[in-house]
Amino acid sequence: VQLQASGGGLVQAGASLRLSCAASGRAFSSYDMGWFRQVPGKERQFVAAINWSGGATYYADSVKGRFTISRDNAKNSLYLQMNSLKPDDTAVYSCAAKRDYIGSPTAKQDYTYWGQGTLVTVSS
Repeated sequence: VQLQASGGGLVQAGASLRLSCAASGRAFSSYDMGWFRQVPGKERQFVAAINWSGGATYYADSVKGRFTISRDNAKNSLYLQMNSLKPDDTAVYSCAAKRDYIGSPTAKQDYTYWGQGTLVTVSS
């Protein structure tokens, strides 16, 4: 499956952004999906994940209550609604996919497919 993230940009603290991830290739609904972020010089960090059906979601503590992950299997699309953005949210955000029966939704090493990231910059 091929993934392409979009929707990043430069915003002020407190603003909102919605990231999208378009998937093509094999059956999108067979995959758990995740959002991860990375700041230069630091490890890639789990942000949020959603299971294949959309019935289960997972969030990092740092974004819980501010970010919402969702998916539309009919459109082969994944979303991340980010509200109340903080400067600490500044990073390159990437979407990723793994088969639903493999590993943990929060573990980056269990994801097989990765898209190119989209940069989110939050100014103070």
